[in-house]
Amino acid sequence: MKLKVCGLKYSDNIRQVAELNPDYMGFIFYEGSKRFVGEDFVMPLISESIRKAGVFVNASEEYILEKVKKYGLSIVQLHGDESPEFCQKLAIHIPVIKAFGVDENFKLEMLEPYFGHCSFFLFDNKAETFGGSAQPFNWEVLINYNNATPYFIAGGMDLERFRKIDALKLNVYGVDVNSRIEIKPGYKDIIKVIQFRNNIR
Repeated sequence: MKLKVCGLKYSDNIRQVAELNPDYMGFIFYEGSKRFVGEDFVMPLISESIRKAGVFVNASEEYILEKVKKYGLSIVQLHGDESPEFCQKLAIHIPVIKAFGVDENFKLEMLEPYFGHCSFFLFDNKAETFGGSAQPFNWEVLINYNNATPYFIAGGMDLERFRKIDALKLNVYGVDVNSRIEIKPGYKDIIKVIQFRNNIR
């Protein structure tokens, strides 16, 4: 299982997390987020073994590809209302993670138009604002997921919650950790990152 540490913002903290060699590190390019890196963000040097993910919400293809080039992103995460056609078009240039908010109205059939256009899916708790609510969703909706597209689970992910993945026998590709391992928005608690890394590996 892969570890994705998302919502990183501060250079010194980014370097600390990178030293722990997570599989993915996520950087948010959405002004509405408390973890928005800002337009003057300077990307610290990060090992090429770590995939740098840029998180976008309803951004234009031009804006996304500009950030991909500027920061050497290796994958993009679309967390808005992006269409299957948009994902297909963007995937010509870079691998795509398409995020979906899950609530009581979510159905696995909603994913079908995106099949073949995304390298990964990410499932998060549906919130009124984009980017999740730091709360978990009912993972049981994923028990019958049988598509070849691998997926991440996000949403209030902490160690206690993480340990329930095996109990449900979910075929999870990776976990996305963010707010529950923070000291403040955008600044991660290194001890908690280490605990996650050790539990996963």
